[in-house]
Amino acid sequence: VPLKPGRSLMDWIRLTKSGKDLAGLKGRLIEVTEDELAKHNRKEDCWICIRGLVYNVTPYMEYHPGGEDELMKAAGMDGTDLFDQVHRWVNYESMLKECLVGRMALKPVSVSKGELASLLVVLARIPPAPVASCASTWQQFRLILKVLVCLVYFLYLFYSYDWFQTDSLITIVIYTKQKDMNAELVIVDCQDKRLRGEIIMNDYSYVLEVGRYFNLQLKILIKIAEKIGKVEINLKKKDNVHWKMLGQPLESHNTFIKRKNRGLFYRKCKLVSKTEVTHDTKLFCFKLPKSTHFQIPTGQHVYLKQVIAGTEVVKPYTPLLPFLPLDFKEPSCHDSANIYLMIKIYPSGLFTQALDHLQIGDCISISNPEGNFKKSQVEAVEDLILLAAGTGFTPMVKLLSFALAEVVSLRTAKLIFFNKTEDDILWRNQLEQLALKDERFEVQFVLSEPTKDWVGKRGRISSSLLSGFVRRSGKESKVLICICGPIPFTEKGVQ
Repeated sequence: VPLKPGRSLMDWIRLTKSGKDLAGLKGRLIEVTEDELAKHNRKEDCWICIRGLVYNVTPYMEYHPGGEDELMKAAGMDGTDLFDQVHRWVNYESMLKECLVGRMALKPVSVSKGELASLLVVLARIPPAPVASCASTWQQFRLILKVLVCLVYFLYLFYSYDWFQTDSLITIVIYTKQKDMNAELVIVDCQDKRLRGEIIMNDYSYVLEVGRYFNLQLKILIKIAEKIGKVEINLKKKDNVHWKMLGQPLESHNTFIKRKNRGLFYRKCKLVSKTEVTHDTKLFCFKLPKSTHFQIPTGQHVYLKQVIAGTEVVKPYTPLLPFLPLDFKEPSCHDSANIYLMIKIYPSGLFTQALDHLQIGDCISISNPEGNFKKSQVEAVEDLILLAAGTGFTPMVKLLSFALAEVVSLRTAKLIFFNKTEDDILWRNQLEQLALKDERFEVQFVLSEPTKDWVGKRGRISSSLLSGFVRRSGKESKVLICICGPIPFTEKGVQ
């Protein structure tokens, strides 16, 4: 939402460093009960709990980019789930550290006398070995044991790993038992004396993470047996030293949990080029470390992290291709060494200004890919309709490329691209060339502030404007509509 003058992110950072008592407790930290938290549920007195920590967000109200109403949805409550749904990538601990009130009080777990007595009776009846008089109880116990074993197998042994070595090579094999394993589901980083491998399975991921004792060469080689789900990580030793163990297991080692419960993992990426796309938008190319392997799936994004004025600031961006392919006879190949980001530089934007000031060779932290979009949503589509505003065009690039190259059922792909002026249109020439090259693709440019010479469509997103564009190629053809842009644009489009 539009913020009042003097309420930018930089203004908030200055306020947190001013020495003012933002928490309202004069430096004390307290234990907060649920009843106490619930009392602070007004705009002028608002506390929110995130992951067991309670913050007084009252002074932050006018600085919140999503507006006061969004913060008030969690006023006087545990807002962890809401926070994770909207922006779990934000480093709230850094942003709100001066607003910390304290920790939530732990609730005692109560067990009734009846429940305790029943449990003791059951335990007392379990014999060391099955006997005739306790056959029924023993069978129940065996059934419970089987269930527990299955749970342990699913959670911890569904993914397993092994490793072996030669004089010059370390090979780690992860057995995922996932038949559709591919390179987009494997992320490996070897840096700072730490080896981390993550395997994605829908909403879950398996992580192998160890600190290592000996030196490795930077380059890593990944081999994937897609049909049996085996992932092989090959690492070259710098010295022909025999390793007694793979490394010291770290906190998240050998865990299989929901991805949203994992913290974001970052690696330093080097800026190798910066190209002007329009008067205020640039294409940044960041090179991944040689010791990193990951590919960014279609429709997913990454987070960029910078420390600005002593505070970690994180923003999401959707990587795209370095150019729009014009020939789709062959499936598009991935540039797995570089990440391309098209970013609009705002005159008063704290983060984008810092990005624009990066010099070639400077580094920035980039996270693992995130997002819920899956290629399977496109694979049977006949009509693909893309609604984009400004840099909301960026996630459409990979999606359009994938659909035209690999979706055999596709009949039409239409992009309705909204901008203020002609000068704001990203990759206009490439889009027009693609429309001439591939008869399945059509692009319509819509301007909200055109010059008098503009002969194309004018206006903003509306049902009346879209009705002329959004059509099926056949009476019952399968349609997928994707939309990306500022929140008001997206909300209007969905309506």
